[in-house]
Amino acid sequence: MTLHPLTPQDAQQRIARGTRLIDVRERDEHLRERIAGARCVPASALPQQLDTEGDDIIFHCRSGARTQAHAAALAASTAGKAYVLEGGLDAWKKAGLAVERTPGAPLEIMRQVQMTAGGLVLLGVMLGYFVSPGFLALSGFVGAGLFFAGASGWCGMARLLALMPWNRMPRAGSSASDRMAV
Repeated sequence: MTLHPLTPQDAQQRIARGTRLIDVRERDEHLRERIAGARCVPASALPQQLDTEGDDIIFHCRSGARTQAHAAALAASTAGKAYVLEGGLDAWKKAGLAVERTPGAPLEIMRQVQMTAGGLVLLGVMLGYFVSPGFLALSGFVGAGLFFAGASGWCGMARLLALMPWNRMPRAGSSASDRMAV
């Protein structure tokens, strides 16, 4: 099976006729901004078979790249016809179509990781230059952690940041479709 591409306008028409929309981004991304009625099923946690009762499905992510990267698994996860929103959420917004946002939602975890890691590397370099060369080990440690995260797909810093108070927003606050069982 493959994913059949749809323009944002075609997708909007199909959604209005009852085609289901599934957002394959992570929950924190979905919480910040989403297409109304989209159900969040992260590609990282995609089940073998979605409970779609044979319905047609439109999959989307932010730009379309993540959806294309998981196209085979997504197409195989539904008994109905599977579509992809060309250009993802970015194309949807560019077409002038409405999105829902959660005011005050935290930045996506990966952006938080990038900011934290960059800050720690910068701090390690500055302390190594101005205080003691031993502080350069902090930059090396962060770099090794980022390399491990890229190689293994597991990021300890992301897990730690996800536990921070500013990231503890209720999942159910984004949309009723998020509360549906997979």
